[in-house]
Amino acid sequence: MFDFLRKQFIDVIEWHEAPGQVAWRVPTAGNEIKNGAQLTVREGQIAAFMNEGQVADYFGAGLHILETANLPILTNLMNWDKGFNSPFKSDVVFISMKEQAGRKWGTPQPVTVRDAEFGAIRLRAFGTYSFRIADLKLFVEKVLGTMGEVWADTLDTQLRSAIVTAIATALGGSKVPFLDLAANQQAMSDTIKAEVDKAFAAWGLSCPSFFVESISLPDEVQAHLDKGSSMRVLGDMAGYTRFQAAQALDNPASDSGLAGIGAGMAAANMLSGAMSGAFGQSAPTAPAAPAEDPFALLEKLHKLLTIGAISQEEFDAKKAEILSRVK
Repeated sequence: MFDFLRKQFIDVIEWHEAPGQVAWRVPTAGNEIKNGAQLTVREGQIAAFMNEGQVADYFGAGLHILETANLPILTNLMNWDKGFNSPFKSDVVFISMKEQAGRKWGTPQPVTVRDAEFGAIRLRAFGTYSFRIADLKLFVEKVLGTMGEVWADTLDTQLRSAIVTAIATALGGSKVPFLDLAANQQAMSDTIKAEVDKAFAAWGLSCPSFFVESISLPDEVQAHLDKGSSMRVLGDMAGYTRFQAAQALDNPASDSGLAGIGAGMAAANMLSGAMSGAFGQSAPTAPAAPAEDPFALLEKLHKLLTIGAISQEEFDAKKAEILSRVK
């Protein structure tokens, strides 16, 4: 009999939250809360009493004794015009107000934005963010609803989708060229965070921290940028042409059509002329070139070494030979 009564009346209400747990509804089905029951709310928690899905009263951190005076809104809603001495039924929900930090975000597909320098480009990005509950009533209404509990992991998919949308909005209107993003990464994070905050607010959440760890281009676009960087390193168009020619010679199958063949042949002739002058040999189809200045030959050799047309050993051997002729 006493076991039966203990199951029917709840006299102690508390929540031992687990990491990543955002909200938990006290299982009171078939039970009633005893008048004068003890409610324990720990730091970072809020206990909310619900009436027909709406937050009636809530309690912050501390030890509370549940009586009519402690539940003014619920007492009025339930038409308790005088102090009650009997148990009562109510939904009690514990909500964590702590910051849920270290959440990961990323773009599953590239996001298309208009870049100030390259025009329309597709970007991939990833980083970390955090969230916390900012509007208790809105969170209960939009997220918790009738669920028994809410975990941070279950919210990630929804929040990441909002982040991807915010990234497109923020980057599209930032007018910062892609090549300058690294130097403006903190400002970019702040810009995206402002858009993320607006999206999270619809669910009663806020975004205390947001970090962009990396932004990258698709592989094929990055390859073109790498070629441009190689050209700038070589210093002039002639050097870039020799670089392209060396690539074509290494992989002839990559050329297509007469234009590719012609470019490869022209590059081969160019390299042949440079090599014949540097190594003192004449090309089969061309007359012997006049003797060149040793320092000019050394410069040509160095460029051939730079584009990979000769090995370091070949360069060192020919360099020693040329310098031996300098008097």
